[in-house]
Amino acid sequence: MAVKSIFRGFAGRGSAADAQAAVVHGASGAILHADAERRLAILDDFEQAGIGWIWASDADGKLIYISESAAQKLDQPLEALHGQSLAALFETDPYNPGERSDRPLTFQLSARNKITDLTVRFVPGKSKQEGRQTWWSISGHPKFDANGDFQGYRGSAKDITVEYERKLEDSRLAEFDSLTGLANRHRMNKRLEAYLTAYKAAKRSCTLMMLDLDRFKQVNDTFGHPAGDALLKQVAERLTRVVGDRGEIGRLGGDEFQIILPDLDDRGKLGELATKIIQIISLPYAIDNERAVIGTSVGIAIAPYDGLEKDDLLRGSDLALYAAKNGGRGQFRFYSADLKDEAEEARLLEDDLREALVNDQLELHYQPVVRTKDHMVVGLEALMRWEHPERGPISPGQFIPIAEKSNLINQLGEWALRRACQDATQWPETVRVAVNVSAVQFATAGFPAIVTNALAATGLSPDRLELELTESVFMGDSEVIDDTFRVLKSLGVRLALDDFGTGYSSLSYLRSAPFDKLKVDKSFVDSCTQKDQNSAKIIAAIIGLSDALGMETTVEGVEAFDQFNLVCSKGARFIQGYIYSKPLRMDEAMARMDSGEFRIEPEGPDRHRPERRSMFRRIGVIHIDHRYEALLRDLSTTGARIEGLMGVPVGTGLVLDLGGGQLAVCSVTRATEATIAVEFETPLVSDGAGGLCTRHRVSPYALAAAGMPLAALPPGNYPLATGNGESRSTPQFTQVSSVAA
Repeated sequence: MAVKSIFRGFAGRGSAADAQAAVVHGASGAILHADAERRLAILDDFEQAGIGWIWASDADGKLIYISESAAQKLDQPLEALHGQSLAALFETDPYNPGERSDRPLTFQLSARNKITDLTVRFVPGKSKQEGRQTWWSISGHPKFDANGDFQGYRGSAKDITVEYERKLEDSRLAEFDSLTGLANRHRMNKRLEAYLTAYKAAKRSCTLMMLDLDRFKQVNDTFGHPAGDALLKQVAERLTRVVGDRGEIGRLGGDEFQIILPDLDDRGKLGELATKIIQIISLPYAIDNERAVIGTSVGIAIAPYDGLEKDDLLRGSDLALYAAKNGGRGQFRFYSADLKDEAEEARLLEDDLREALVNDQLELHYQPVVRTKDHMVVGLEALMRWEHPERGPISPGQFIPIAEKSNLINQLGEWALRRACQDATQWPETVRVAVNVSAVQFATAGFPAIVTNALAATGLSPDRLELELTESVFMGDSEVIDDTFRVLKSLGVRLALDDFGTGYSSLSYLRSAPFDKLKVDKSFVDSCTQKDQNSAKIIAAIIGLSDALGMETTVEGVEAFDQFNLVCSKGARFIQGYIYSKPLRMDEAMARMDSGEFRIEPEGPDRHRPERRSMFRRIGVIHIDHRYEALLRDLSTTGARIEGLMGVPVGTGLVLDLGGGQLAVCSVTRATEATIAVEFETPLVSDGAGGLCTRHRVSPYALAAAGMPLAALPPGNYPLATGNGESRSTPQFTQVSSVAA
């Protein structure tokens, strides 16, 4: 249909039809007619030149005209476009960075508004060319007849595909990291804000993970910034593989990353995901024929439990990340209210540790390594202990990371090495001493000299000294590491790879590093007797591998006879664990050696039980509509021991209020006077800090309905309210008064 005919077809003032009718009125009519024809000719030229196109719709919004060149651009027959709704053919880009989302094309047409330079695209799927997108800027004005009745739209359009895609690219560069292609800080903040706003109204959850790479600066310093950039790209790729479509990943800058996980608040699943992230990030990177190894720490905060606003969640995940890094790196932490004081606590502990070194507050305890065939002790592992004068015993898991961070680890390590060598000179010559070596200490160029001096000063035979290393030692400078291995082996000392099977690439190190022993990590032993676990198979495989390579194998953490019998059946010849002995003080170890023959018979429970954490903490116990106060004495993944209630029958169902919205459903398995043992309906999970937590927490919205705060939960107990707060039944148990003590 020609442009002349369509525009002549429109009635109303000033129409081409009016102009043509005026021809019969003389010369003035002829001028008007000539002018109208000239205008229509210009419009024809305008269309054919491709400068833009003309379109028109009827009162129902259906196209009655569109330029033929426009149809060709859309790869559509002209007749196929006529009669179709304009709103069905074109749509406003919902992601247009410069377009008002509340003024889409459909709204403009229905409101009969004037349309000015509105960006639209041909609806995907309408084009015959798959994947092709055509962007138009359209304008139009509504047409009314003399009676004010709406007749449709007349409008124009032009192809802005090139310009618009450039605009989209500029927007992408503003919201995405140019190096990795991940979202940048600006976009992640916007997305987090949008999620939290929407989810607050819908009472849904959203998790924020904060990641910080460990030892990335070392890669930049050693290999250069281009290598660092290449590594960051690989990190982004690995994160994308692990997270998949479960969340959005962003790089905030430098070596900081962030992950938003909508509708995920299961701390068991979050802990598993964080562990996978830590593991995959820790795998070696191949960069320019060099091997680089880094790690990562993860902090986790969950809305609405840890906060409802963006700043709350950012602050919570940052604090959790700091706690993870302070706890020894390569770990994850969930946010909790008590993390706020952790930075100050670490600083005070560091000061105390410096004093402990000066004041000789540290000592070594020794745990026997026993040969299973005759139960003879063949070695003792030196374990550092710190008895704080005010705080009591401080766990190595607490002070060793602080020592590594503050550069005290070299001083601690040298002291432990000298002391262990000196102590070992008093033992039978058949008994070796094993000393743990930090990765930081091992990476020090002067470490071989420290070992040499310790042996020379004490007179200990080198073959009686065993240095226990973890796979983290391979994360340092490869040349320094290789030189250190070479010197140590030339001295004649033994090398053991500790925690084998828990790292990232153990087999590659067995091929190149001169280890004499592998130590099977306790984590495999803990679960080796459980059903549907592969731990027993892994233990057997490690022992078989070690035998094939001519190495010894020590299985750690054996505590019960079911574990003992299983690992022995898999070929274990050396065992270290409580079934033989706990770590002994030097005087205790010497007393056991007085006979000249150091032999220990295995002793322990028949069956292994999940580790119970001893504690003294007030909790709430809920039964029907009553809440009782009690003391939590022991806690494991599967159960707990509670004091303070009498008259509780075995089999009674209870709910334990562990604080922070953590409610654990359980049943009573044993009851003795004021002490009960319970078994959880759903096992607890790791909190990333060596403790346990429930998979889920009671929503703050539910707590708010019961009269509790809506925002991030403060520490303390959270009783369930019933009705007006008064109990509706008679209490069935007696709460003993000693609980208040």
